Amino acid sequence: MKFGKVLVTGFEKSELSPSTLKQLNSLVQKVIFSSNPNTNDRKNTDCLLCKFNPVDKNTIDSLPNLKYIGVMSTGYAKVDTNYAKSKGIVVTNVPRYSAESVAEFVIAVILEHIRQLEKAKAQARKGNYSESGFSATEIKDKTFGILGLGRIGSRVAELALGFGANVCYWSRERKRVLEKKGIKFENADTLIPKCDFLSLHFALNKETENFLNKKRIAKVKKGAVVINTAPMELVDLDALETRLKAGDITFILDHSDEMSSANLKRLSKYKNCIIYPPIAYISKEAGQTKQEILIKNMENFLKGSPSNVVN
Repeated sequence: MKFGKVLVTGFEKSELSPSTLKQLNSLVQKVIFSSNPNTNDRKNTDCLLCKFNPVDKNTIDSLPNLKYIGVMSTGYAKVDTNYAKSKGIVVTNVPRYSAESVAEFVIAVILEHIRQLEKAKAQARKGNYSESGFSATEIKDKTFGILGLGRIGSRVAELALGFGANVCYWSRERKRVLEKKGIKFENADTLIPKCDFLSLHFALNKETENFLNKKRIAKVKKGAVVINTAPMELVDLDALETRLKAGDITFILDHSDEMSSANLKRLSKYKNCIIYPPIAYISKEAGQTKQEILIKNMENFLKGSPSNVVN
């Protein structure tokens, strides 16, 4: 069994490896890469592959024969999954592919910040090799808090533990196995004020939106470094800006591609807000795993046993 016509939107053909393209072509009769397909192509499409682009009610209705949506990312908030389900359309995502990549990024940006690596490299490039004027702190013995102990959060916890930090977490479900390793469970509102480092790892949904609200942001410890490699909808931007203006915390993020230019502009004026392109998930290994899961999801759907279904 094969898909008749696959419409690919939100990413380019060049993003797929030759082996992935070969596998994709073996599962379909025709593949179309287009952000604005013609009416005939829309009419005959039974499979939609997307990434971060919106797939709303209008998009779904424009594809009358659609039966499967494959999201090539872990996040799927921009897909109207409930409406898709009401139309009998299965939606799948690609979970767990970048846990190691994102976790290592969290530690990397912390080290870059607390060891002043950017400043050091810039100075050395100018031929100045003096250590004068540099300061640093260590992760060891600091309180490292994690909000959301899924696969990524769990790996961050393990890495932080390896640095000798006092690691604590809050998650909807207790992680007894990790607690046996010395990672402590605490209520979120108790945990937040004591953290020297605080890393957010929630998926975006109605329960987690604005989780770091005005009250919680106000309780963040002075001098703390907060890292968010999840959607910025988890954070109250007005409250965050108030703390940034006070200059007593550092906030690091990488989901800049999902933010409006206005919000990026308002945050980027603060030196203590460090904004990265969305690179946390990018690694050679993660990229290959993501494509493998995307194809496997399609294969399993065609076999009648869909995997990683989110609706």
